[in-house]
Amino acid sequence: MEEINKTAKIQFFFHPFSTDPKIQVGIFVAFLVMYLTSLSGNTTVAVLVQINHSLHIPMYFFLANLAVLEIFYTSAIAPLALANLLSMGKTPVSIPGCGTQMFFFVFLGGADCVLLAVMAYDRFVAICHPLRYTRIMSWPLCVELMVGSLVLGFLLSLPLTILIFHLPFCNNNEIYHFYCDMPAVMRLACADTQVHKTALYIISFIVLSIPLSLIFISYVFIMAAILQIRSAEGRHRAFSTCSSHILVVLLQYGCTSFIYLSPSSSYSPEMGRVVSVVYTFITPILNPLIYSIRNKELKDALRRALKKF
Repeated sequence: MEEINKTAKIQFFFHPFSTDPKIQVGIFVAFLVMYLTSLSGNTTVAVLVQINHSLHIPMYFFLANLAVLEIFYTSAIAPLALANLLSMGKTPVSIPGCGTQMFFFVFLGGADCVLLAVMAYDRFVAICHPLRYTRIMSWPLCVELMVGSLVLGFLLSLPLTILIFHLPFCNNNEIYHFYCDMPAVMRLACADTQVHKTALYIISFIVLSIPLSLIFISYVFIMAAILQIRSAEGRHRAFSTCSSHILVVLLQYGCTSFIYLSPSSSYSPEMGRVVSVVYTFITPILNPLIYSIRNKELKDALRRALKKF
């Protein structure tokens, strides 16, 4: 009971990137610019898909939903991170606040990973079974796949968050990170966390390996189908559509695997914090850029929208 009372009163603080206020302000400006760029880029993609009837097809439906996920995903992290950068790590976050941030971060990140696998399946059907595409990728199925991604993200996040915040936290209340990430928070617990680390590793492995395996299998068939396309223009069009998705997958899964699948003995808080910047701030910026630069339909829709102003 005493441990529970101690834990309930604890407020967490985030370890600053530097003790130099000028460096902190510089990082604050960089984070703010990245956050605003991510918001504007992903909002642009979502709005373009919504207002252009020519983009009302499954591929762009999933892309628009990915953009919306990225908006909420970064917004679960950025405001508190920015506040802590300005206050030199003196902005407190309560146990419930930290748990809420962790839940939404894992929920949205998990849904993001599953959605990338869904998008790979969509490209597989479009390229390998073009004549049956509209029948297979019906709108009811697309909605079910999107809802399924959210449900899986929720089912991943809720038990992990509850498991971690049932741990007792004592005197050490400084999180060596810029948000409530699971490995960083578990390091503060004043109890044996081996079971929790094992559970986190197993669930992370399943959540990352199964969608990544499905993506890999889809692209084996996709590449085989692309090589059979006779026209060079057709091959280039198909490859351009798929390569943008592959780049996003490599960034998202590569960084996430580094954090959650590395052995706990080799976990470096400093390196974990740096890598986390990539998939919390940089990847959400690159997603709309990669898709828009390598996608003719999206670029044309953007030009038409700009001409109206």
